[in-house]
Amino acid sequence: MIFTIISILTCFINVASVTYLIVGLKKIKQISKLPVIDDEPAVVIIIAVRNEEQDLEKALLSVCRINYCNYRIIVVNDRSTDGTAEILKGFITNYPKLSVTTIDSLPSGWLGKNNALYQGYKSSNEEWMLFADADIVFHPDALSKAVGYAVKQKLDHLTILPQLVSPSPILNSVLATFSIMLMMHMRPWDAKNHKSNAFASIGAFNLLRRSAYEKVGTHARIKLRPDDDLQLGHIIKSAGLNQDVLAGNNYICLEWYKNLRQFGHGILKNSFAIAEYKLGRALVNALSMLLSFTLPLPIFFIFGSTQIRLIACVILLFLLIYMTVVLPNKWWYAFMVPFAGAYIAYFTIKSALITLKQGGIYWRESFYSLAMLKGKD
Repeated sequence: MIFTIISILTCFINVASVTYLIVGLKKIKQISKLPVIDDEPAVVIIIAVRNEEQDLEKALLSVCRINYCNYRIIVVNDRSTDGTAEILKGFITNYPKLSVTTIDSLPSGWLGKNNALYQGYKSSNEEWMLFADADIVFHPDALSKAVGYAVKQKLDHLTILPQLVSPSPILNSVLATFSIMLMMHMRPWDAKNHKSNAFASIGAFNLLRRSAYEKVGTHARIKLRPDDDLQLGHIIKSAGLNQDVLAGNNYICLEWYKNLRQFGHGILKNSFAIAEYKLGRALVNALSMLLSFTLPLPIFFIFGSTQIRLIACVILLFLLIYMTVVLPNKWWYAFMVPFAGAYIAYFTIKSALITLKQGGIYWRESFYSLAMLKGKD
């Protein structure tokens, strides 16, 4: 009897959550359907790079070929030791809109990327700033449409949900489940609602007014946060500024990770920061992933009665609906949800234990103690 009640409650929560997600995501406007802007305000695109030679040329070519006249690009080369500097020299010669700021040493108390983006800000004076990643591929009209929307809506901050692309089907299926977790955490469709604590921020594309960025304290306020993009969106929303989000399918494309192993390494770097470096919170996060994504379907199908198995079929059906409706997911990603939940939960716990064991984190060859990360040093 208790098992049946638990299965019914689990089914209700899953159906309600999937429905909530689909309805919410459908509220987010597609950038592809927006008009380009006529009166172009000045925009600076700031990109931090470190040892990016493998993907840098492809990404920068798309940025340099944007259909927007009143913009320039600042690439901040943060202590690269590979061929990044040579690639950038070629771009400086061929694309006058692009300039390079080189960082040779990291100031104390900063993470490298956060410092690089901050130095890019200090080298600019444009009204609008776009913080973007080095592995983004832009549609030629992406910037014009985004700026046009931000100006028309009188926004202080606009972020775009990128289309994640990867040659690995398994990674794509796991990222689909990770996206569910992230969207439920941020609830970006409500970011523009000042009465909601929902927010939106993705490091691939963060467009901000200079005045808004300065008002919230710039990256100096979050200089030791590995999850700087999420934190930037959070403090902007907390300051009562105007924030919104667009969907970037076919306009902003990102190969976030190349394989499942790289994704796991990424979780190791960031997840304990999201838990505010608190073991209890990290364990709760991991447990919630296991209870929400990993355990219900296997337990219900293996140990349940016929009635409970039918309830599990309803849960699976709604996951199939979600993966079919929310593009570019594939229907079969629904069957990978238990594995994805377990995978992410495992690395969430591992991140906490490793960080506690070594007393801090290693970030791009630099060590940061927990005391420093928590602001106690």
